[in-house]
Amino acid sequence: MNIILLGPPGAGKGTQARLLVEERGMIQLSTGDMLRDARSSGTEMGNKVAAIMDAGELVTDEIVIGLIEEKLEGDNGGGFIFDGFPRTLAQADALGNLLDKHSAKLDAVVEMRVDDEALVSRITARSTCGNCGEGYNDISKPIPADGKCSNCGGTEFKRRADDNEESLRTRLMEYYKKTSPLIGYYYAKGDLQSVNGLGEIDEVKAEIAGVLDT
Repeated sequence: MNIILLGPPGAGKGTQARLLVEERGMIQLSTGDMLRDARSSGTEMGNKVAAIMDAGELVTDEIVIGLIEEKLEGDNGGGFIFDGFPRTLAQADALGNLLDKHSAKLDAVVEMRVDDEALVSRITARSTCGNCGEGYNDISKPIPADGKCSNCGGTEFKRRADDNEESLRTRLMEYYKKTSPLIGYYYAKGDLQSVNGLGEIDEVKAEIAGVLDT
């Protein structure tokens, strides 16, 4: 089964992708992870990626598609989760052509819907343990009263520099300009299914399972 997770920054795509990897044996194809892996791989493609990134230039769609194709040619486990790609209509077309080339298909495109104001409130309230990375949220999962991480006992907590309202609204605008047209694109193809991205993690997981298991 091959799926795309769509949704604005902070909607929880990464969390749900990790759960799908753990529980269904799927392979998460994160653009950022693939580029980092390629850069240190020493392969011809990896050297090309390293040169582009070291020069401060943007990696082309062609290269990203090439990296995805390398993954498609390997063991697909329980299928692929496309995370962070496609971001534009041109990339969606390129991905479709690549899947056709390998006699593969998209089984579902899951849109994680959110309310912008609720999302801003949630994201600006989150923090992580500086030791183990356990996530906390001032609203839904506050740091324990004793100031110690419930997972490892650490006492240092940090917030991402871009987890502030101004940065998040800028990222949301970028998403709506470039990526949200994909919602209409996949709806027209009959691939789109929507879930509530602002539910509790287990609630969202159950909704996604309902989509994938029908």
